[in-house]
Amino acid sequence: MLIEPLASQPSTPTWKDVPTRSITAGGVVFAYRELGEQNSGTPVVCLIHLAAVLDNWDPRVIDGLAARHRVIAFDNRGVGASSGAPAASIEEMAKDAITFIEGLGLAQVDLLGFSMGGMIAQEIVLMRPELVRRMIITGTGPAGGEGISKLARVTYLDMLRGFLTGQDPKQFLFFTRTPTGIRAGKEFLQRIQERAEGRDKKITVAALRAQLKALRLWGEKAQADLSRLVHPVLVANGDSDRMVPSKLTYDLARRLPNSELLIYPDAGHGAVFQFHADFVIKALAFLARESASARRC
Repeated sequence: MLIEPLASQPSTPTWKDVPTRSITAGGVVFAYRELGEQNSGTPVVCLIHLAAVLDNWDPRVIDGLAARHRVIAFDNRGVGASSGAPAASIEEMAKDAITFIEGLGLAQVDLLGFSMGGMIAQEIVLMRPELVRRMIITGTGPAGGEGISKLARVTYLDMLRGFLTGQDPKQFLFFTRTPTGIRAGKEFLQRIQERAEGRDKKITVAALRAQLKALRLWGEKAQADLSRLVHPVLVANGDSDRMVPSKLTYDLARRLPNSELLIYPDAGHGAVFQFHADFVIKALAFLARESASARRC
């Protein structure tokens, strides 16, 4: 009897090989990728950091969250493969993110914002509180936070350090200079290179300048009243963040009435990438919880 071989089953996509898609919303063609479409529940929309495109997300974080959630990441307007002129304010970026989310037909989302993305998340929830269920914001601080307006200086300094030493600036910007931090940085930089095909376009100099201007303006603006935000928020960072000083993470957590604080030792701006395994476990547990209002219903 002839036995036909079983047809090979397509493997589940991971962050390193999931295709890039596009959607037109508000006159902008947004490039995005998503994983975990088979998962029910509130989708998680990821908001990326300064100078970053889709390829800058840590695959271990995205894959970990996508094991239980639909996870969506996109390029900001005028960044990477997204069309349009780059936004020059955090508020504009938040409006663009809302346009993208609504363009996908999503009525409510959870937000994961890293660094600049955490600032965008704060503006989104202030503009459209009903659009957000829960937030995870890492490596960030509140508007008007001391030191945020000087972020450009730190960035340029470490870009120069990277150039002079032949290293990626993120090794200096995201990680401590201890043996543990240096090793974590090298491992992270290897992970974000795992995608071999279909990589995103790199950010342009014009877009980087627009983002640096946006960060300066956001750091100089009046502090927002975050006490009215009842959304559950997980606030995370390392204890030695040079880009957005760690003290601002503590300040942000104090300002948010329904926040949880997660600080990693011997870690900098990229703490959630350095401790990706632990962070994914804690993030999944946080996202799985029901709010007090939901339990009363």
